[in-house]
Amino acid sequence: MISYLARRVAIVLVSLFGASVAVFAVLGILPGSPAQVMLGTQATPKAVRQLSAQLGTNKPLWVQYLHWAHGLLVARLGESYFQQPIGPQIARALTVTGPLILFALVVGALVALPLGLGGALHNGKAVGTLLGGLSQIGIAVPTFVGGILLIIVFAVALPVFPSSGFPGWSQPGQALRSLVLPAITLGLVEGAILSRYVRASVLDQLHSDYLRTARSKGLSRARALWRHGMRNAMVPLVTVLGLELAALIVGAIIVENVFSLPGVGQLLLNAVDNRDLLVVQDIVILVAAVVLVVNLLVDLSYRLLDPRVREEGQR
Repeated sequence: MISYLARRVAIVLVSLFGASVAVFAVLGILPGSPAQVMLGTQATPKAVRQLSAQLGTNKPLWVQYLHWAHGLLVARLGESYFQQPIGPQIARALTVTGPLILFALVVGALVALPLGLGGALHNGKAVGTLLGGLSQIGIAVPTFVGGILLIIVFAVALPVFPSSGFPGWSQPGQALRSLVLPAITLGLVEGAILSRYVRASVLDQLHSDYLRTARSKGLSRARALWRHGMRNAMVPLVTVLGLELAALIVGAIIVENVFSLPGVGQLLLNAVDNRDLLVVQDIVILVAAVVLVVNLLVDLSYRLLDPRVREEGQR
């Protein structure tokens, strides 16, 4: 187990290094100058050169990369081009994006499990067809369209939840209310996608020999599935759930701007608009690190859910 974990961690570290190089190289070769954006179109070339020297953007790319990478390794993110500490900015944004993604995961699970299980248990019947149609509608509706529809219904027509803004966690009740619609917007789409995998995985277990044996002993189909099939059905779902978490992080960028939430997505877009590349690089590498760690946890979960994986790792 220790050797397996060491190999997986090494793969994560190598992947993270490759991601950091790719992110820095892509952003470094983009046209335009941060100094030019900061000074405006009327700035003289001399002023742009002076500010570029002050920001350090006139140095070779490999020098800039080493300086940035060293800051990441020692957990010192430094300051943005606008002299604002990057670490506190990202930390504040995470207090919004983190709970949003967590709530969206809960909403997605509450949507996916009933739709997927119901569709599998009633496969070929009218109820199963209806549940499958609902999941298809959820997949077809774009995230931003779903957010706008929820605002129209639950913030304008029925003023139950706020349509935008975030009051901060000093007002926990209001803060939670402001995250309800964004979380539902994210969770409905991801839950609809996940429900298709739940349905397929459960159907595969329902047609397995060992489940037919369990039913021949007197267990109902639902009880046999719960006692003997759900653990096997969870193995492919864990993989999909890890991928969906990455999709939630990306989707949060759109949703936060629809609902004007001061999260990581809004911070990223503001940094892109201002050509504040240091902030963009830090956010992108943070997202990459989260996705890689989630994939690592998914790989480790296989060894808990499927004994065959443990046996193969011991050979």
